[in-house]
Amino acid sequence: MLRSLRAFALVFLGMILFALAPLGRAQLGNSGTIEGVVKDPTGGAIPNATVEIANPVSGFTRTATTDSEGSFRFANVPFNPYHLTATAAGFAAYTQDVDVRSTVPTTLQISLKLGTAQTSITVEAKGEDLIEKDPSFHTDVDTALTDRLPLESQSSSVSSLVTLATPGVVADSNGLFHGLGDHAENSFSVDGQPITDQQSKIFSNQIPLDSIQSLEAVSGGPPAEYGGKTSLVIKVTTQSGLGVTKPKGTVYSSYGSFGSVGAGFRLAIGGPKWGNFIAANGLNSSRFLDPPELHATRQGQRGKPV
Repeated sequence: MLRSLRAFALVFLGMILFALAPLGRAQLGNSGTIEGVVKDPTGGAIPNATVEIANPVSGFTRTATTDSEGSFRFANVPFNPYHLTATAAGFAAYTQDVDVRSTVPTTLQISLKLGTAQTSITVEAKGEDLIEKDPSFHTDVDTALTDRLPLESQSSSVSSLVTLATPGVVADSNGLFHGLGDHAENSFSVDGQPITDQQSKIFSNQIPLDSIQSLEAVSGGPPAEYGGKTSLVIKVTTQSGLGVTKPKGTVYSSYGSFGSVGAGFRLAIGGPKWGNFIAANGLNSSRFLDPPELHATRQGQRGKPV
């Protein structure tokens, strides 16, 4: 009963903090914005058109519907190239490649042509989808992968994710990991904020994995913009409620060996210019790394506890 009351109190406190949190209006450091207007051949706005962006490598996808003025907007888009598709009833489909590499919004003017009586769209996988113009060696990790990976550490879940999903990275003790070089040369960039201290459960818990929207591991000589660390840079883009006009969330639970029970939720809500996101999770386990010692002992002269 006491555990249930504590869990309820924590969830209730989290909801209060979420309600009182300042509205997120600033653009995140590792993400950009794609916005624009969809028009017909005469220049008139097309409402209720469907616009979708997708990255076939990371699996990141977003869909938006144009308003009465034909406008659409994607906020908090991680830096990467994307395929953009716009469709509307009675018009031919429109496709375009968009490369997001700056916090400056990318503005598009999309003109849809009138559709014919029969329209056929063929989608094929192409080899150039796997080729990016970014010269650095990096690995893109999206939430579609993080939700499926079994992570070994709850307090260092980000390090576990990097270890399992990034080539050339191996696990180290105490939740650390080794990149291509000295592990002391690893650093994080969370929404553009550099974190150069070592991250492991010895020093402090890492940010929860539920709060991450996209992750990119840059190794083998990261660009100079990320500082003097030369082995590995973890670029993290966190979740945001910016642009989520309808509340969206997820509730999940799990059960494993050693009586390990986990549960959590994610909730995003916002508007065109503001947004809030909250994630909370908990884990209760009967697993011990070492057997519990109930009584302190000391060694006597004959090597026996006294």
